[in-house]
Amino acid sequence: MPSVTRYAAPLTAILAIALLALAVPPSQAAGSYSAPFLTAIDDLTVANEVRTGYDRDEFDHWVDADGDGCDARREVLIDEADDPVTVGSGCSLSGGRWYSYYDGVSVYDDSEVDMDHLVPLAEAWDSGARTWSASTRESFANDLGDYRTLVGVTASSNRSKGDRDPREWMPALYQCRYLQQWVAVKHRWRLSVDAAERDFLRDEAAALGCSNTTISVAVAR
Repeated sequence: MPSVTRYAAPLTAILAIALLALAVPPSQAAGSYSAPFLTAIDDLTVANEVRTGYDRDEFDHWVDADGDGCDARREVLIDEADDPVTVGSGCSLSGGRWYSYYDGVSVYDDSEVDMDHLVPLAEAWDSGARTWSASTRESFANDLGDYRTLVGVTASSNRSKGDRDPREWMPALYQCRYLQQWVAVKHRWRLSVDAAERDFLRDEAAALGCSNTTISVAVAR
């Protein structure tokens, strides 16, 4: 008869692996996340926000990561233009039209488009970015891998928003879209929410009748 102790260590190891697999959702383990909107809200990590040490310069933004002469801001402007835009020397832009979904205004001069970090830099810092490396913060501030992280809007709407979260500021239009994109960016960068923010997201999604669309992201870190 085989000795019980002979199999004790392997069985313990198998059990540990199984428990680890249960603790980490397969979608996140694979570098992605996907869930219905309301579930995605509940899946966000809840933690107190910490502003200590924040400085906007901690996030090196508008870099030209691929060396093509266009920094991240201009890359988004080119990508989001609703009318054709011409790219000149030094990545100068001419033509083009940009629709600011925050307030429903079309802008025809790229210099008048503010590039908004949908989850503001200060909010990101509060929600976990303070522990990141400088290179990770740079990647967040120049994220071209997900269209929801950076969005071109009117200067007035961007400055009205400042560094506030949805509980403190919401756009005049497309509020469900804004909430869904907020949750998507938080999941993409594994940023936390505080309890009041999480409760507001739940309550406002219900009040607005936001459809329970699927939130899918490639997790960046």
